[in-house]
Amino acid sequence: MAPHLSDDEVARHWDANADRWTEHVRRGWDVFREQLNNPAFLALIGDVRGKTVLDAGCGEGYNTRLLARAGARVTGVDVSSRMIELARAEEEREPLGIRYEVASFSNLGLFTEASFDAVVSTMAVMDVAHLEGGLREFCRLLKAGGDLFFSVTHPCFMTRGFDWLRDDAGNAVRLLVSGYFDREPWVERWKFERAPEETAPFAIPVFPRTLSDYVNVLVAAGFSLREMREPRPSEEACREHPFLRPWRDHAALFLHLHATKGAG
Repeated sequence: MAPHLSDDEVARHWDANADRWTEHVRRGWDVFREQLNNPAFLALIGDVRGKTVLDAGCGEGYNTRLLARAGARVTGVDVSSRMIELARAEEEREPLGIRYEVASFSNLGLFTEASFDAVVSTMAVMDVAHLEGGLREFCRLLKAGGDLFFSVTHPCFMTRGFDWLRDDAGNAVRLLVSGYFDREPWVERWKFERAPEETAPFAIPVFPRTLSDYVNVLVAAGFSLREMREPRPSEEACREHPFLRPWRDHAALFLHLHATKGAG
């Protein structure tokens, strides 16, 4: 399938999102990141002290800074030049030794082969047009035995036809999924749960893929799949934020994958 959204178009969308996205993330309005995705994903990544890490799709650098504070030597790349401007401005304000560059996943030629111990990508792989080229580049940049970690919205449940069926009290009681095999790219519009009602939604290019798409492309690029995780919010988080409850009781919102580059 040839995507009808180019890297340039994806970059334009994220440039337009960048300032509001940065403000909202830094205000803590992304509850799903704070309460569910990040704790589980960082636990999968584990100890990064002393490792050279590429943060692919780093955005304004939120998770890049977490990795740097955990002891990694981090480089962040993103297709959005405005996101990188905001990330560099934060690096100037709080120097952590992070290098930021504007680059597409499928063209990381500014980096030499086998220059990273790990590649990490948080919620970005599902938003790129050329997954195959991106994963080949990740493999090229990793040292033999190096680790790739990435998180995506769960392809089995977060389809274009996703919706919740609710009871009379408004509680989500059943998940509706349709269009699982529809791989046509589209632009999704949504906002963070904590954002005020009047907040304009973000426009996010999405490139739907199936679970087998992700796994087969990983293997074809030269990786060995080590682990998949489907994190659930804790009971404590669900009590504090009831909108998380359906993602504990009924389905997984996120999929986390760990793969390694083969020695050959």
